[in-house]
Amino acid sequence: MYQEIAKLIMYGDIEEDSILYQMGEIFRDFEAGKESKAVLTRRVYTQIKRLLTLATDFGFDENLWHNYLAYFLITNENPFSITCEKTGASEGSVNHFARNDFAAVKALFDYDFSEIESALGVDCFSRISDYRAIAKKELMYNKNVSEKVQALSRRLEKAEDADAFFGAVTGFYRDYGVGMFGLNKAFRITNSSSGELVFLPINNMDKVMLDDLVGYEIQKKKLVDNTKAFVEGKKANNVLLFGDSGTGKSTSIKAIVNEFYGDGLRMIEIYKHQFKDLSNVIAAVKNRNYKFIIYMDDLSFEEFEVEYKFLKAVIEGGVETKPDNVLIYATSNRRHLIKETWNDRNDMEHDNGMHRSDTMQEKLSLVNRFGVTINYSRPSQKEYFDIVISLARRAGITMSEEELKAEANKWELAHGGISGRTAQQFVYYLEGMQ
Repeated sequence: MYQEIAKLIMYGDIEEDSILYQMGEIFRDFEAGKESKAVLTRRVYTQIKRLLTLATDFGFDENLWHNYLAYFLITNENPFSITCEKTGASEGSVNHFARNDFAAVKALFDYDFSEIESALGVDCFSRISDYRAIAKKELMYNKNVSEKVQALSRRLEKAEDADAFFGAVTGFYRDYGVGMFGLNKAFRITNSSSGELVFLPINNMDKVMLDDLVGYEIQKKKLVDNTKAFVEGKKANNVLLFGDSGTGKSTSIKAIVNEFYGDGLRMIEIYKHQFKDLSNVIAAVKNRNYKFIIYMDDLSFEEFEVEYKFLKAVIEGGVETKPDNVLIYATSNRRHLIKETWNDRNDMEHDNGMHRSDTMQEKLSLVNRFGVTINYSRPSQKEYFDIVISLARRAGITMSEEELKAEANKWELAHGGISGRTAQQFVYYLEGMQ
């Protein structure tokens, strides 16, 4: 096994603590007779446990070794895989090295574990080749990742030679991309202990779709039209969704990502204290073959906060042009984002009947850099009742409309007033009572 791993060129930058590297070292020592059976067995079981953990995290079953190798190929970002993501497997010298790698990976795919099982008196490799997972409905895992990895794994199992392997993997890169951006819809960012920017996939993103948001048809159309233009490579604007709380602003953006994920749309959620990293985030994604929405929820600034200056520079006005594959979508309960005070008017100038305040212009200029602003206002009582009735019927609640209205009215009086969120919470309550 270690001899096949050593042949990897494009995929050869393997971390020493990875399962693949450790398995290679186990087989190296096994063939050299360097370790006792007890030590080798313990090392084997350690890696098997890691495979089982991976299977639980991602809902893998059937052949876990094949699933792991498929996952390794899908997530390995190297010059070849990233080029395939952008242009497909076009002819070039790099293909020679990639085919060499796929021949090695196919040998790993077809590896015969019977010798080491017989020598150590274990059957763990046979067990994981036909693994039955715990009922998946009881597990929380990223179904999107699980399905893609297992589909590629099954296709690779049928590959007769390295060329078929090559076609299957490069086809996956072309259709879905490579690495975490190819597998996941949404991400957060953090910094490693060394200060390096790290993207963290959001595995349990809400599966809401736009049709699930009752009402707000004009607002949803504006958002869809702008996003559709964006994913089609046309000119599009940064978007600010503002208005009353609980009206569906955040839900609309999550739904947009779900709607256009198949078209290459991804979302990166970023918090106010991370705005200093905005330029680094954009630099990390600008050359990828995806469209990225940088999402800022509940955006607002107090008068003493200056993070908005980072945002202004990135949106428009900085020396470096914002790439065409990045837009900023933000939600806020404030129309003007930055809190205004009467002190802002202290520098008011009067000239020929015109009044101008540099401080106020500075604060308003951030909003003006969002090309599209969409107002989500609190629903009227009739609209609130319509939302309640629609959500209740979807949930299978059979109360009459009059009963629903009466109970919904009582609920909103005790739970924060009229809003789409209040309506949804009321319907959740009714479902719990059934």
